Amino acid sequence: MARRAELLLLLPAAILLLLAATPALSAAAAGTIVFTTLGRSRYAFDVYALPLAPSLSIPASPAAELRLTDGASVNYNGNFAPSSDALLFVSERNGSLNIYLSPAPTSSSASRREALEVDDGDSSPAAPPTPLLPWDPVALRDRPALTRDGSRLVYVSTAVPAAAPRRSWAAVYATHLPSGRATRLTPPGVADFSPAVSPSGDWAAAASPGEHGWAGEVQDLRTDVYVFRTTDGSRRTLLVKNGGWPCWADDATLFFHRRDSDGWYGVYRAKIEVSDDGLLSAASVERITPPGFHAFTPAASPGAPGLVAVATRRPGSEYRHIEVIDLSAGGGIENAAYFEVTRPVAPRAHHFNPFVSPDGARVGYHRCRGTGNGDSPLLLESLKSPASESLFRIDGSYPSFSPDGRRIAFVGLPGLYVVNSDGSGGRRKIFSGNAFPTSWDWKRKGVIYTSIGPDFASESTEVDVVAVSLGDDNDDDGSISQVSIKKLTVGGENNAFPSPSPDGKWLVFRSGRSGHKNLYIMDAEEGEAGGIRRLTDGPWTDTMCNWSPDGEWIAFASDRHNPGGGSFAIYMVHPNSTGLRRVVHSADGGRTNHPWFSPDSKRMVFTSDLAAVSAEPISNPHHYQPYGEIFTINIDGSGLQRLTHNSFEDGTPSWTPHFLEPRDVGETLRASGSCGFQDCHWLSIEDDAQPASVGLRYAHGNNKIGC
Repeated sequence: MARRAELLLLLPAAILLLLAATPALSAAAAGTIVFTTLGRSRYAFDVYALPLAPSLSIPASPAAELRLTDGASVNYNGNFAPSSDALLFVSERNGSLNIYLSPAPTSSSASRREALEVDDGDSSPAAPPTPLLPWDPVALRDRPALTRDGSRLVYVSTAVPAAAPRRSWAAVYATHLPSGRATRLTPPGVADFSPAVSPSGDWAAAASPGEHGWAGEVQDLRTDVYVFRTTDGSRRTLLVKNGGWPCWADDATLFFHRRDSDGWYGVYRAKIEVSDDGLLSAASVERITPPGFHAFTPAASPGAPGLVAVATRRPGSEYRHIEVIDLSAGGGIENAAYFEVTRPVAPRAHHFNPFVSPDGARVGYHRCRGTGNGDSPLLLESLKSPASESLFRIDGSYPSFSPDGRRIAFVGLPGLYVVNSDGSGGRRKIFSGNAFPTSWDWKRKGVIYTSIGPDFASESTEVDVVAVSLGDDNDDDGSISQVSIKKLTVGGENNAFPSPSPDGKWLVFRSGRSGHKNLYIMDAEEGEAGGIRRLTDGPWTDTMCNWSPDGEWIAFASDRHNPGGGSFAIYMVHPNSTGLRRVVHSADGGRTNHPWFSPDSKRMVFTSDLAAVSAEPISNPHHYQPYGEIFTINIDGSGLQRLTHNSFEDGTPSWTPHFLEPRDVGETLRASGSCGFQDCHWLSIEDDAQPASVGLRYAHGNNKIGC
């Protein structure tokens, strides 16, 4: 209890009361928006630590691994407080990202419950971790660090919009915890990622693309390393070109990672000097890891001189692990010794973003707390929304609600599923092949439209629109008696994205039958056999169409402004092909996709790269694109509002008039377990000319082996 009280002294009582208050959802709720985030429902991250002492040469046992967070929600990007007995971490509990402070248990023999229990004889578990920042506005908050005296919290936030589309909202802030006063350290018009605070607390380093901003990169962001004062962001200086994820070993030594022209990520060390006018510069920069394997997201500590922890991906391995490099022998990278930290403990798990305790005794990281058959993910995860609608992330893709709101259809890529919106009865697979997307008939009960065949395929690929009938759909328990599938299109030339008219008579869809993907309208019951006409015509791609509930408009994504250029905007057109207009475009090269009308047809929800990226992609599991947030906009192009803030890939939203209470929804019959995600696909490269063992000593006890 005493330790908890000491930690909470960092925040005065009035601020604690303010931070603990969660804003209530607006009474003027306007339905529910549901979307997907690639892989996110399977993360189940917790923060862990393993000892670095007494000897690196003896691999730790699984029993030595200590979980530092409590298993609630998703917890990641930890960092020890300067005292080493407190943990900072990011958590998505309560439907919003915040930075938390909790005691950091030190007993490797204690269970998680025992480690969290107060140590004064009271057997009750400790209170939940303390959120350090206000809940409003809804924003990403990431990469926390405290200054040495514990009074100033430095972190990334997306609370303030960028001045232009496709510019990142990510900026570094410092909050003075006793007063709650926040100061932006990043200059206007610039984005900063991955901040680190020097051991003295005087300086921060961050990765930044500078004034040129983000240019659509999905792997390395082309950032440079800048340094500036933690008090006010002054004395900002470009320290190193082409670098990311900086960390301080001491005030004169900075490590960072860089992806070189050979494709391998390597870790570098910069020696820092101070000029007469108080500015920092790099006196020397040297690579400390050789090519032949990936090493990235370094971490160091003044309490562990000569050691740097890194995440690695080695050839032949599908897993990301933490290793410690011992540079104390000197003489360059050929004399460096490598010590495995996590592979002996959890060989078939990904380990992310190491951090080292100030006393040098422990290395922390985050990983999925389960196994392939671990805790079941939520069906619907409630998120705090800046709008009046309730907002949910679903464990699936391309969700849509039945007209009565009782059911949700979604796809698993592969597989088409139906589940009750309250989670009861569990999800039922009604088609095992690849299907995308989903929409329900407005009039015929239990009819779902989808397309079956390969996704992201050429115009001539065999993909067809089908109607899936759930049979007798009148049972109160939501049971499905029989499923039948009727093919509606002919020829299979990439017919996809069906959306029905509100009167149930027609179906709009995209097709590549002309050699280009354009929009067509056909009979909803009989398909092409009942009549078909062309809605749009041109040498471009029109796709992802959605019919408005009032029947007046069809929204769709198109590259007609720059055919084949990879950029998509959202357009609207009347069902009679008149009134075409562009609603929203994120900028040249930008992508704005998957429109879905609001229940009153006056707004739409969509996904876009309007806010660029919010973190270095290498710090996360695999995403095909490390951008994509959910936005809403009025159909006249006004009233743009960002709903989601994270560093993942959000997409395929839909909107129902039925309001779901903002609370998490599980399933009575569980889905497959957590941890079903992959590391970044683009890390899987080989270099026959430079094997991973070149220049390395890999230390296991007294044996030196090639890696």
